[in-house]
Amino acid sequence: MPRFLLRCLLLVLLPLLAWPAGAASSRRDALDQAQYAWSEAIRWGNFESAWGQVDPDVRAAHPLTDIDFSRYKQLQVAGYRDLGSSVVGGSQVQRRIEITVVNRNTQQVRTVLFQERWRFDPASKTWWQTTGLPDFWQDPD
Repeated sequence: MPRFLLRCLLLVLLPLLAWPAGAASSRRDALDQAQYAWSEAIRWGNFESAWGQVDPDVRAAHPLTDIDFSRYKQLQVAGYRDLGSSVVGGSQVQRRIEITVVNRNTQQVRTVLFQERWRFDPASKTWWQTTGLPDFWQDPD
């Protein structure tokens, strides 16, 4: 009889023990999906779509105009390389990216290192990119 109770107890407790791991896994999967969608949008030059993944607070604080988006349309993304990522705090991830762009008008090639920072919003269960769109016009350090 005690074995039967032990088995029943294990059957009840095992799913409960696995639940936190499943939640972390789904959060990690959501990050992978968000970063993939972001990477795809940047690679294909769809900066409006990428802008939609930027944290709403960042978009409100630093709105982009039609002129800003027209500047991005002058560029062709020629390369996008993930250089690595790290966890910053419990709900943020930082990812280093190397992006190569070609100016469609001048054919000038430029490579920019970009730090993406991602924040998890538990209320909406969404990962938001908090650094905005890459600045391809910055002066190299």
